Amino acid sequence: MSEPIRQLVAVSAWNVRSMSSRLKSSTAAAVGFFGVVLVFVVILSIREGLVAIAKNTGSNSVAIVSNSSGLLDGSAIHIIGQMPGVAQDTTSGPLVAGTFEATAQITTRSSNLLGTVTLRGVGQNIMNIWPKLRIIQGRMFKAGRDEIVVGQQAERLFRGLSVGDSFNWNHRDWKVVGIFAMGGGIYESELFTDVVQLQTAYNAANQYSNVYVRLTSPSAFQAFRIALERNPQLSVTAVRETAYFQQIAGPLSKILILVSAVITLLMAIGAIFGAINIMYSNVAKRMQDIATMRALGFARLPILFAVVLEGVVLGLVGGASAALIAYLIFNNYQASTNTNGAMMAFSFSVTPALIATALLLSLVMGLIG
Repeated sequence: MSEPIRQLVAVSAWNVRSMSSRLKSSTAAAVGFFGVVLVFVVILSIREGLVAIAKNTGSNSVAIVSNSSGLLDGSAIHIIGQMPGVAQDTTSGPLVAGTFEATAQITTRSSNLLGTVTLRGVGQNIMNIWPKLRIIQGRMFKAGRDEIVVGQQAERLFRGLSVGDSFNWNHRDWKVVGIFAMGGGIYESELFTDVVQLQTAYNAANQYSNVYVRLTSPSAFQAFRIALERNPQLSVTAVRETAYFQQIAGPLSKILILVSAVITLLMAIGAIFGAINIMYSNVAKRMQDIATMRALGFARLPILFAVVLEGVVLGLVGGASAALIAYLIFNNYQASTNTNGAMMAFSFSVTPALIATALLLSLVMGLIG
């Protein structure tokens, strides 16, 4: 081992071993880094959870057709079903389903206050459009009845939505006959009912908010969209189902990234200056030891490296502790937010990539400090 490397190892080992004598100041520096990284991880775990639920919603083989200026009427469904790229069922024909959306006020479980839930009217062929839709408790609603099936997340968010319960909305009693799952996406925070019953209750007979279309393949979307938007009988736009819900989550995701960046930067500046003061004090207390090492022939670089290494170690200790605590407490933590005027359930997600980013952040802060 060469002399410079031997000195580097010896001084670094001595410095790390002597940190126990500076436990109070070292702990203070590590706690500063801990707070920064904890806030960073928690805020971005919310963003990761929202991104994950958007990714779990929809399919690239499904298109959503809408009219930006209002509702679509029943005749539009027939025209849309004739477009190229639309999948066909041997018994029911084109896999096209009109939906109608409304909102209802229901008491939430967490606060006992009223919250808003999306009530979506769908047709009987909806399971052909959404093959991931499955009833996990009870049964599917029947056409012509005021019955609903409840997403498993909506059942968790709101009171009175268990199988057998009823709630009054728009002068009608809607009976819960089933609970459904749908791959963990946004739809699981909604209620589904017969589209005709919902249109009638809303005085919007034969009117649709959106039309869902299952395509023959994801690659068929472009031809379908072009043919649809060029059709003179319609004035509509089409978007992939996956892109539609990513657009919903996108603005909130950007806000969370901005908030995380601003808060982390402000806290990091404070933590770094705190570390600077602590490290300056620690070095000042060891001036005699450093002078002795210099007199014994140790070069400047190994001593400088040992001081920098101490800052890095404190940063990593604080950052790793924060990442571990955040993972144990917040990973898969259930929460909800408002999107498109209704509540949506999601889970915090402390991902490996987020933990790695947090450790890198703590390393940089420790290095600068």
